[in-house]
Amino acid sequence: MKIVIIPGLTMQRIAEPDLERIRRAGGGAEVVVADPQTAIAEIVDADVVLGLVPRPMYLAAKKLRWVHAIASGVDSFLYDEFRRGDVTLTSEKGLVGEHLADHAFGLLLMLTRQLATALRLGPDAWNHRPAMRAEEIELTGATMGIYGFGGTGRAVARRAVAFGMRCIALDRDPVPVSPEVDTVLGPDAFDDLLARSDVVAICCPLTAETRGKFDACAFAAMKSTAILVNVTRGEVMVEDDVVHALESGAIRGAALDVAPTEPLSAESRLWDLPQVVMTPHTAGASQFRAQRNLDRFVRNLERLRGGEALEGEIDKALGY
Repeated sequence: MKIVIIPGLTMQRIAEPDLERIRRAGGGAEVVVADPQTAIAEIVDADVVLGLVPRPMYLAAKKLRWVHAIASGVDSFLYDEFRRGDVTLTSEKGLVGEHLADHAFGLLLMLTRQLATALRLGPDAWNHRPAMRAEEIELTGATMGIYGFGGTGRAVARRAVAFGMRCIALDRDPVPVSPEVDTVLGPDAFDDLLARSDVVAICCPLTAETRGKFDACAFAAMKSTAILVNVTRGEVMVEDDVVHALESGAIRGAALDVAPTEPLSAESRLWDLPQVVMTPHTAGASQFRAQRNLDRFVRNLERLRGGEALEGEIDKALGY
């Protein structure tokens, strides 16, 4: 078995002890670490790839059986040839929720506790105390609406309950409930979820169904006091509609780690709105992320050799 590893943003290097674990799990496999430029030559006779496989690289592969992504979003893999082919795709789905949820609440608190305003004003914040206090809200008793109840949605729910919030969730699939969410709504209840929520957290993957889902109609269904939080995929939102909803007062604020187009243009009006806080798609960072994914990859190598089902397998037709 030949395994090609292509490091990237979320897994920038692999230590020798982990390379040895991979060799052993692969039954003495040949393991090649390649950069994106040299990987296209190495993939020709590769059985397994850990990393990103763009279309030209995939077309060069002759023996490829399985790709394990080093990104939680896999839409970049779903070009026609890969989607229709018989190569199995797995990812770290279900492993990234904890740090994404941490980041979601960090951004949310920047708005609800006026932390962003205090940072922006600096020493002058002392002159704005009454106005800042008038805008501060407590999360206790508020309803968190979670759009997408996978690993990230469940991690958000755990934190929300710790803040004294009530949780409701929606998912396109009949997923299990959790201690924090006793009923998971179906897709037909989208407007109901929005209407009941004080905070709406986007926790879904990017698919044909979710792209542009948060548009003018969605914002019209939300409470005017609601806050939108998004730490998963920016393309789920329509930028002009987000801006209009904020400028018109249709929603209270937005806490965003992702944008519909990245990097977000310097001319975007989102930069200038005081009720918006943003970070540059950094919610996915964690000191544990790469190792969690490597551990899954090693387990999956053993499963592959044993003919067992792989963890984190992607349904290529659905996109997650």
